[in-house]
Amino acid sequence: MTARSLDKARLAAVIDEVLHRHPAGGLAVGVVGRDGLEFFEGFGVADTARGTPITQDTVFRIGSISKTFTAIAVMQLRDRGLIDLDDPVSEHLRSYRLAPARSSFPPATIRHLLTHTGGIGEFRGLADLFRPTIGLALPRDRPAPSLAAYYRGELRVEVEPGTKWAYANHGFATLGQLVEDVSGEPFASYMGGHIFGPLGMDSTDFTRTGPIQDHLATGYALRKQGLKAVRDRDIAVAPAGSVFSTTADMARYTAALLGGDGGPEPFLSPGLLAEMFGPQYQPDPRLPGIGLSFLRGDVGGHRTIGHDGGWPGFISTMVVAPDDGVAVLAFTNAGSVAPGRVSDAVLREILGVVADGPRLDVPEHPEVWDGICGWYGPGPGPLTNARVRMLVGAGAEVTVRESHLVLRGLTPVPRLRKGFRLHADDPADPYLFRLDLTDLGAGTWPVAFSRNGDGTVAALRAIARRR
Repeated sequence: MTARSLDKARLAAVIDEVLHRHPAGGLAVGVVGRDGLEFFEGFGVADTARGTPITQDTVFRIGSISKTFTAIAVMQLRDRGLIDLDDPVSEHLRSYRLAPARSSFPPATIRHLLTHTGGIGEFRGLADLFRPTIGLALPRDRPAPSLAAYYRGELRVEVEPGTKWAYANHGFATLGQLVEDVSGEPFASYMGGHIFGPLGMDSTDFTRTGPIQDHLATGYALRKQGLKAVRDRDIAVAPAGSVFSTTADMARYTAALLGGDGGPEPFLSPGLLAEMFGPQYQPDPRLPGIGLSFLRGDVGGHRTIGHDGGWPGFISTMVVAPDDGVAVLAFTNAGSVAPGRVSDAVLREILGVVADGPRLDVPEHPEVWDGICGWYGPGPGPLTNARVRMLVGAGAEVTVRESHLVLRGLTPVPRLRKGFRLHADDPADPYLFRLDLTDLGAGTWPVAFSRNGDGTVAALRAIARRR
């Protein structure tokens, strides 16, 4: 580990500080170096009725971190010469079809799906709004349908591929189906044989094998009266979010991510991780953007990649600082923001980086504010706008309040409607800001205003991980 030496007592104290502000049910925290798990601390219980403690071997549902495994499987197929990332998905997908809303759309490529730019939305259709977990949840007492049956033979491409970033579980489910169709193996079998097995992840799978079910934490919702168990459901789009794993197993995975070209074969090939971690889609060059499934960001100037995950009763975070040889894992069995706050605080402690906050030394430029102020609406497409609508409602407005720029959502939620200050972030660029969400415990986020050739402001861009 190239970061400063671990002070395990201090790390435990840092975690305690966060938990005093952001309670969780059970919480598992791991710090990983290139040689594996260097620090572990368990808090709370995996099951309140039995009083089961949280250990390195407690199984959690890690949600959308699953997408990174699916992406690696796709890259393995690429490295074997079976596919190319810029191939149309339709060249390899056999089980169902992608159905473009307009015949003029170019085909969605594999790279589009890996970067959430395939034009696929958050829902199959608007009826998913009225189904459990927006149509992603399945009863545990019924066999899961195939993805072909789940999509009834086709999945809608709502907007032109490559023109818009929209988080898409269904896009990653389709990548999993592509892995199955191209490899000729059932998806879960392929993942076990080519990723989990080679890494020694014996307690990790997309399904509930016996040992996994035996050690699976119970998921809870946080209530004023205490923890309330949530209904346990399966996930229809397994390749996008169905992995069950432990801190010990995920430490093996993140150690391999830190190992670069020295990772175990056939899990990795030379240069694969550099390609996956690099910027594959940037709506604005001033923002970190996204790699191939991995979300990019920085912590105090240190490059990070990673992913978060959520499912009712479970929240997970994996953040990797590849240049520093360190990663932090945090999993909880409750609907809590604690994993994100803990991983950020622990990584900062290890790297010696001060707590997040906006810069106060950058002068503001009111002379450009008239061009920035106004209303910013989402792009076309209700299915691809779902996540934006949940955050800002009808759109976002930039206005001046008390001699400062403020970004507010056009939403009934009072705190979002009130807005948050935009802080100047670059002395040489008056169109680059930091959105201050520290009072929500969410740090600060980069916001860039892009301009047309004539200098007029064209769009507000904010795709990046929190710093």
